[in-house]
Amino acid sequence: MDFSFEPSYCVPYRDKAVLERVRNIKREDLEKHPNPYYRIKVFPDDEFELIFLADMFYRIKQSDDTNTKVVMIMPNPSPTYKKLAYLINKFKVNCRNVHIFIMDEWADQDGRIAPETYPQGFMHAFKNYFYANINEKLRPPCKQIHGPTTENITYYSKMIEDEGEADICYSGPGWTGHLAFIEPNSKEFEGSLDDFINMGARVVTLNALTIAQNSLHGSFGLSGDIANVPPKAASIGPRDALKAKARLDMHGIATAGTFVSWQRMIARLVMHGPVTPQVPTSVLQLAPTDVIVSETIAADIEPNWNIQY
Repeated sequence: MDFSFEPSYCVPYRDKAVLERVRNIKREDLEKHPNPYYRIKVFPDDEFELIFLADMFYRIKQSDDTNTKVVMIMPNPSPTYKKLAYLINKFKVNCRNVHIFIMDEWADQDGRIAPETYPQGFMHAFKNYFYANINEKLRPPCKQIHGPTTENITYYSKMIEDEGEADICYSGPGWTGHLAFIEPNSKEFEGSLDDFINMGARVVTLNALTIAQNSLHGSFGLSGDIANVPPKAASIGPRDALKAKARLDMHGIATAGTFVSWQRMIARLVMHGPVTPQVPTSVLQLAPTDVIVSETIAADIEPNWNIQY
C-alpha cells in the first residue's frame, strides 16, 4: 500500500514535486545550471575553506595595493577569520581601506539587538576572531566595522548604499534556505517576489529550524540547547545581497566535520529549485553569483541504514 504524506507545517517550502526532483539531483549533475552567470563549483572538503579565505585576502590585499576602498558584507563568525588575520599580518597588508558590514546579529523577543558585549554575538565574535588578531598598525579604523544595532537597523541598508554598495557579499544557506537571517514565512519579509528582492535590513522572527540549527553551533555548546538561542535577529535584506557587485555563496556546513549535514538538501533546493521568497537564498540565482559546494554537501542523498542519527 502506498504511503504518502504532506510535509510538516514547519517546512517552509512544500511543493512535493520540486522537492522530489532536487532531492534526486546527483553529484555529477550538481554544477549544471541554466543561468551561465550562476556558477556552481564543487570542491574537495579540504579545499573548501581555502576558497573563502583566498577571496577575502585577495580583496583586502588589492585594496591596499591600489589604495581603493573595499566594502564587504561578512557572514556569521568563522574561525577562518583568524587565518585571514594571520595572512594580513604575515604580508603586512594595511586594511585602512576596508569597510565591513556584519550581515546579521541576534535580537531578543522584543526586537532589541544584542550589544557587542554579548558573548554569542556576531560582532563580538568578529572582533574577537578578526579585528583583535590584526596588528594594530594594520587594522582598519574601528568606525569602518559596522554591525546591525537597535539604533541603526532602520537605515542599515542605507549605510551600505552610502558606501557605494558592497563589493562582495559572502553568504551560505541556513536550514530554512535563509540568506543571512532573511527567513521564509516571516511576517517581516512578507510580499511578492518583486517586493521581496527590494526589501532592506530589519529585525526578523526566527524560524524554529533556524533555532535548532544554531543550537548545534559551537558558540551555543553543540548540544541542542534550543532555549539558549535568541528568538529574533537583525538581518540585511535581499536588496543588500543583490545590489552587491559580487556574491560568493558557500555550501559546506557539516556536523562537526562528519558526513552528517542539514545543508545537503536545502543546498539543492537553493541552487536548483524555483526563485521564491519561500527559499530566500534562491534569489541569488537572479544575479551573477559564484556558488561553492563541498564534496560532503554535493554527495547524493540516499538512505544509510547502518546509522541511526
